[in-house]
Amino acid sequence: MQPWPNAVAAVERRSNRRNDLGMTQQGTIIYTAKIRTVGGRDNGALRSSDGQLDIRLSAPGTARFGTNPEQLFAAAWSAGFERAVAQIARKKNVNLPAAVVIETEVDLILSSIGYFLRARFNVRMPGLGRDIAEAIMDEAQQMCPYSNAIRGNIDATFQLLPSADFQEKTDE
Repeated sequence: MQPWPNAVAAVERRSNRRNDLGMTQQGTIIYTAKIRTVGGRDNGALRSSDGQLDIRLSAPGTARFGTNPEQLFAAAWSAGFERAVAQIARKKNVNLPAAVVIETEVDLILSSIGYFLRARFNVRMPGLGRDIAEAIMDEAQQMCPYSNAIRGNIDATFQLLPSADFQEKTDE
């Protein structure tokens, strides 16, 4: 794959966007993902610049081999949200159970004005009290880069689900 000479400049331009309060967001770029897509969602392919990701694409509901952008988006957002959950738990000195599960669903919806997305997160944190698990989940929504990127643009719901060993007590 050839390098993308304008990728860094494009990222730097986007890193100076204004937030909801009209303030410029600035920070240090810690990673830049580089993906090349050829052929689109119906019968295309995508590959990362480092070769670690090499995926065939297919439209949702078809028999063709491959994944679709909604699955990729759900996977990326779910992983980013899980990382935020872990960081918040660490910040609160809470030992997060290894069995944390985040089930993410992303809907592609066609309306009279075009396509849009909707998402649902079902989160399980077995072994934690409901109050502390909800606090972690709520703060993770504020930290997660994907949640921040879509806030106000995609209807997303986050629900804490009980596990078989879910403690219905309030943690201190």
